[in-house]
Amino acid sequence: ACNLASLNLRKFQTEDGSVDIERYRAAARIYITAQEILVDNAGYPSASIAKNSHAFRPLGLGFANLGALLMSMGLPYDSDEGRAVAGALMAIEHCEAYARSAEIAANAAIGPFDGYEENADTMLDVMRMHRDAVQDIHESCPEYLHTAAQESANRMVELGEKHGYRNAQATVLAPTGTIGFMMDCDTTGVEPDIALVKYKLLAGAGDGLMKIVNQTVGSALEKLGYTTAEQAEILAYIDEHDTIEGAPHIRDEHLPVFDCAFKPHNGERSIHHMGHIRMMAATQPFISGAISKTVNLPEHSTVEEIYDAYLQGWKLGLKAIAIY
Repeated sequence: ACNLASLNLRKFQTEDGSVDIERYRAAARIYITAQEILVDNAGYPSASIAKNSHAFRPLGLGFANLGALLMSMGLPYDSDEGRAVAGALMAIEHCEAYARSAEIAANAAIGPFDGYEENADTMLDVMRMHRDAVQDIHESCPEYLHTAAQESANRMVELGEKHGYRNAQATVLAPTGTIGFMMDCDTTGVEPDIALVKYKLLAGAGDGLMKIVNQTVGSALEKLGYTTAEQAEILAYIDEHDTIEGAPHIRDEHLPVFDCAFKPHNGERSIHHMGHIRMMAATQPFISGAISKTVNLPEHSTVEEIYDAYLQGWKLGLKAIAIY
């Protein structure tokens, strides 16, 4: 078991679309502190899980709304630039979480987790690998994000070398399906949007449907330079046709920004399955647990294509896997 929490990335955007690094760092520190407090106050499904949780104190801090954040920045989910932003944000959150874990361990009355001493050398090696992986973030990453990630990573290692860590695990990327609705997220976890227009069957409502329209498209269109009038016409087209393909004014070079996991009923575009796998590869070096992620392939995919996707996933993930 691990106690989970996820941050809505869009809540940390400033008016110009950039990320408020200090607010983001502060949120990571606050939530990891709250999660650590929960370990001794939570209920567990079995004695063995309770014992492991108290001994190693695994936590799962992550994020949600990545797909919407990238769209609002005018960046395609399946792009080097999108993956660079995602990797840097995960690195900052991960490193701030462990830095806070080390600060908690510095309290003499608390100390590191029970199993830390016998794992100290190898765990510190892993932390240094997380730190060094920041240098592998794609060069298209905005400089302020890359610099912040490196600063947080250096601090994580320095504090850990002095005090150890209170938590053996600090981060995961959870699916955030239900809490994503509660947090007003357009997208869940590390996922892109499923579709710009979605229909959800309402249980017990006599075959009722809820139409959910992506609320980020307007911000993306503004970022990409469309006028207010153009935005209104494009949004009206999406509402009517469930796709942005064929909308008035939209330029072909901007269509990848609005690509989703599913091909729309009235369109042809969707994110290639390797786009999902490459996004996992971009964030995994900065996660101490796991990623919950759907890799969408079209229904006509062959066994060979599915096998190749699986193989490519392993190849891209080898460096991250080697950390553990």
